[in-house]
Amino acid sequence: MKHILPILILLLSFNLNAQQTFKRTLKLMGSRFDITVVAQNQEKADAFINLAIAEITRIEKLISSWDANSQTSAINKNAGIKAVAVDAELFDLITRAISISKLTDGAFDISYASMDKIWKFDGSMTQMPDAATITASVDRVGFNKIQLDASSHTVFLPDAGMKIGFGAIGKGYAADKAKALLISKGVSAGIINASGDMNTWGKQPDGSTWKVAITNPMNKNKVFALLPLINSAVVTSGNYEKFVSFNDTRYSHIIDPRTGYPASGIISATVFAPKAELADALATSVFVMGIEVGLNRINQLPNIECIIIDDTGKIYKSDHIEIKDHD
Repeated sequence: MKHILPILILLLSFNLNAQQTFKRTLKLMGSRFDITVVAQNQEKADAFINLAIAEITRIEKLISSWDANSQTSAINKNAGIKAVAVDAELFDLITRAISISKLTDGAFDISYASMDKIWKFDGSMTQMPDAATITASVDRVGFNKIQLDASSHTVFLPDAGMKIGFGAIGKGYAADKAKALLISKGVSAGIINASGDMNTWGKQPDGSTWKVAITNPMNKNKVFALLPLINSAVVTSGNYEKFVSFNDTRYSHIIDPRTGYPASGIISATVFAPKAELADALATSVFVMGIEVGLNRINQLPNIECIIIDDTGKIYKSDHIEIKDHD
């Protein structure tokens, strides 16, 4: 009997502290979000997931250019008129976005929102726009034009009609913020999947690491790699569905903000980074920069890796990532 009681107590303690995985799927920021947390029970998991939802909703209200009442909309409405004072959080996000623009020679640019939408990817295009129209479509684009005043936290777009938008970075940023909030509240592990912008922390309840499946863009029903994701993020930019083809060249829905032409040659760019915000921005950038320049740029960045698949199905990877065949 001496030995039975401690064992019972130990088992009881284990059951009380058992961790489980809880997941909720919903639409946020106009996209599908899957929020997964490791918690002791459904009640605690629901409370944590609700916190994450509130945080993502708060960020959407701050950065959405679709919300007429957002600070981003205020900046755009006052383009060519006056500078607009914004929260430090938005000011810092714009500052980081411009830094990524410089890092990628303008392949990433939040002022892309000014671009005239002359390319259609709904099947209605029967011919390419003419060269003059394409050139004119980017007249108001240019991250170098965005004027920031750190002392007053103001943002000014000098040209009338200029706009900024966070479509290529916003979901990643929201995923990072939700993750940071949950960690601060004591959530030991989880995944924020912001419509493919995947961000993880901690480990699964059985002690194993989270793994991310990389889809084969030549066959969306197959996975070509299953890679561990340890306290980091992964984002894939792809043109599996939205593209047009002219003169035997396939053009993606991702437009080069410097030229107005869609990126071509790549069908999938996957970037691994410590934060989803950076992975999100770089995945788009690599797609635009192309294979050679994209790989070269990624190989110069610490703790960043990427996998690129060209339009023939050939796989390219950065220097320090290993891919094992996966059935």
